[in-house]
Amino acid sequence: METGPSAPKSDQGPPRTYTNRRSVTIHWGDCDPAGIVFNPRFFEIFDASTALIFEAALGINKREMLAKFDAAGIPLVKTEAEFLKPLRYGDTAIVESTVTFGRTSFGVEHKIVRDGQLHVKGIEKRVWTARDSSGQMRSAPIPAEILKACGVA
Repeated sequence: METGPSAPKSDQGPPRTYTNRRSVTIHWGDCDPAGIVFNPRFFEIFDASTALIFEAALGINKREMLAKFDAAGIPLVKTEAEFLKPLRYGDTAIVESTVTFGRTSFGVEHKIVRDGQLHVKGIEKRVWTARDSSGQMRSAPIPAEILKACGVA
């Protein structure tokens, strides 16, 4: 699958986005009695796809990334989805996930496409966090090494 920084738009400076694409196959357990994907499963796909953005860019999994950068986590603070067309057991689709970085937070736009048609789109807003001296989670700047690995620094 393709990964890498998105092309900059003219006169907007360097891109602040990075895109990862992956294939997903819909399994029996993903579906409801109507034979279509049970909507909450898409949020699981989004969560896994967000982790895979960083894995593709850094070459390490989420657990290793959090440990390497002494992060407390990347908690989800907002999410939404629009279900345009159903996916069914046995379908294979492409999940395109594009992250847009801020200083301490990032947004992810997910598009799930099958046979060239958009089936589901979703967004996430997440915050990069670290623990302060009292052990509380606080927002923290996204490490420069991550931005560099994503081609946005």
